[in-house]
Amino acid sequence: MKKILTGLASAAILASPLVVFAAMLPGTAVICCGAGTVVDNITNWLFAILIAVAVIFILIAAFHFITAAGDPAKTEKARNYVLYALIGVVVAFVAKALVMFAGSIVSPGA
Repeated sequence: MKKILTGLASAAILASPLVVFAAMLPGTAVICCGAGTVVDNITNWLFAILIAVAVIFILIAAFHFITAAGDPAKTEKARNYVLYALIGVVVAFVAKALVMFAGSIVSPGA
C-alpha cells in the first residue's frame, strides 16, 4: 500500500511541471489570471486527486472484503480502508469549502 501511495504522489509531483509547460508552448495564448483563480484551479485538481485516491482505497477495501474468507483480521483491515477513504472524502469537502469561504471573504464582490 505504501508503494502505491508513494507511486501516486511521485506521479503527481512529476506531472505537475508538465502541465505548466504545456500551457506555455509556442503558439498558445497565455491567459493572465488572478491569484484567486490559480488557488481555485489548484484546489479543484487536488480535490479531484483526493476523490480518485478515495475511490482506489474503496476498491482495495472491496478486494480485501472479497478475499477475507471470514478472517476477522482481514475484514477489520478492509473496514479500516473504507473508514480512511470516507475520512479522506470528508476532509476534501471541508478543505474545498474552506477555500471557497476564504475566497468569498477576500473578494466578496466577485
